[in-house]
Amino acid sequence: QVQLVESGGGLVQAGGSLRLSCAASGRAFGRFFMGWFRQAPGKEREFVAVLSWTGGGIGYADSVKGRFTISRDNTKNTVYLQMNSLKPEDTAVYYCNAVRDSDYPGRSAYSRGDFGSWGQGTQVTVSS
Repeated sequence: QVQLVESGGGLVQAGGSLRLSCAASGRAFGRFFMGWFRQAPGKEREFVAVLSWTGGGIGYADSVKGRFTISRDNTKNTVYLQMNSLKPEDTAVYYCNAVRDSDYPGRSAYSRGDFGSWGQGTQVTVSS
């Protein structure tokens, strides 16, 4: 079982930046794709970004391309989401996700959010 703990959320003004972190732990943790999803009030959870164990296979939702950057430090079992030029519509609970490399279903299927382990989420609020 993999445990994921997100941190770094908060309140920021539009145009500002935040960096989210997700620390992974557990005896089962190894080579995993890791990603971020978000869920705004009254909306379904949506894909934000993903990258592979090697740091490749990076993908972003169109809504965050050019503003968000996903990265990871495997020595710390941690994945990051640097969020710049934040907009009020980025307001959501952000969730970390981990899927074992051997179970990664490809970007399209992965983006549905039906795979892997989840963290408890961290709230990001962007004021206008």
